Formats: sequence, structure tokens, C-alpha cells
Amino acid sequence: MGKLDGKVALVTGSGRNIGRATVLKLAADGAHVVVNARSNQAEADAVAGEARARGVKALSVVADVAKRDDIERMVARAMSEFGRIDILISNAAIRPHKPFTELKGEDWEAVRGVVLDGGIHCARAVIESMVANRYGRIVFLTGEGAFVGGKGRAHVSAAKMGLVGLARGLASEFAEHNIRVNVVSPGSIDTSRANPEWYHGRPPSAAGIPLGRQGHVDEIAATCLFLVTDDGGFVTGQTIHVNGGAAYY
Repeated sequence: MGKLDGKVALVTGSGRNIGRATVLKLAADGAHVVVNARSNQAEADAVAGEARARGVKALSVVADVAKRDDIERMVARAMSEFGRIDILISNAAIRPHKPFTELKGEDWEAVRGVVLDGGIHCARAVIESMVANRYGRIVFLTGEGAFVGGKGRAHVSAAKMGLVGLARGLASEFAEHNIRVNVVSPGSIDTSRANPEWYHGRPPSAAGIPLGRQGHVDEIAATCLFLVTDDGGFVTGQTIHVNGGAAYY
């Protein structure tokens, strides 16, 4: 018996890296899963296949979370397939680096659209089902840049910090409906980078981490699992920093 037997989880941005690891972690504990990728159907299908191999049902959906219509279509498909969504892991993100003085309106809108608007619209799309079922678990993924800052990342930091405020607001508003909402903030994690040029030749590394290494995607997935199971039953409205001991707050 898994801790999530019979539950249904939607994980955005789950075709690779942290999202994929989280899907597989939840599936291993019994959750049926909705795998989401922005454009790569084959990637989403592959992760869904890995989840099914763990004995659960899985649906793969291509949807751009920056587009509210895509989110609503994705959630409608999930509801048609499973009849409910119990868990939302809002993981999809982009991290383009650009000096603040060079930012244009479309640069901010692109980041905000995926990171913050995507989180808001995904939560809005699932919350009524959670209220009706008196059960819901939502986790937003942010990042250390929201807390420590960094050159060329002001717009990304702003959008990701917005998720912290969103989580606190939702946690307070929906606690009475047995809905818990939290944030996981990964530190430097060893992942493949879709856009390595964003890091200007300085990709995330173990520099400055007291544990002396980067984190693994499975460690972030395990934190998400803790927060959505009864093990984290008294945790809501919080930000969990999974960063190897880095201190910046």
C-alpha cells in the first residue's frame, strides 16, 4: 500500500529533470499521474510509460502553462480521465538571463507567464475540485534566485518570489477545506539544462554549498512527496529550502 494510493497528481513541466523525478516518486507511492510537457509529446509519453511501469495510470498532455486555455484543456482531460485532481505540483519554469536595463516588456511577460501566471492559473483550474472533495495538496517550485538574487535574473526572481506569496495566501484561504499549499525552493541541482547559454558559461555548481555537492532531482522529488502525504500533515504556507545548507535568508 502506497501513501498516495488512489490519489491523482498533476505535475507541470514533468518531461525531464525535477518534474520527471517527482512524477515517478509519486507514482511509486500509488498516485495516478498527469505528465505535462510544453511541446515534446514523446518526452511526456516516455515519462508516462515509466509511471505505468510502477503500477499506476498515467496521462501525458502537451500544454503551455503560459496559456490559460492550454491549462484548462489539460485539466479538463485529466478530470475526464480520472474524475479528480488531488495534487498539483507546479514545476514548469523558464530562467532566461538578461541585464535589467535591457529587459523589454515581452521578456517580463514571458517569464511571468510561465512561472507566476502558470502557477496561479493551474491552481485556479484545480482548486474547485479539491474543495468539493475536501482534499488538496499544492506545491509550487521556486528557486534560490528568488532569495539570493543574481545578475541578469531580476525578472525571474520577482516571478518566483510571487509564488511564495501565492502559496501563503492560498494556504490561509483554503486550510478549512483540507487543502495544504507549500513551496519547495531547490538550491543547485544537477540537471540537464535546456538553455545552457542562459548561464553565460557558469552553470550551477557545488561552489559555496556546505555539503560539498549539488543536489539530486530525487531529493527534490522526495521533499514534494513529504509535503503531499500525511507525513507533512501539519505543514502549510511554508517554503522548504533544499539547498545543501546554503544560508541566504
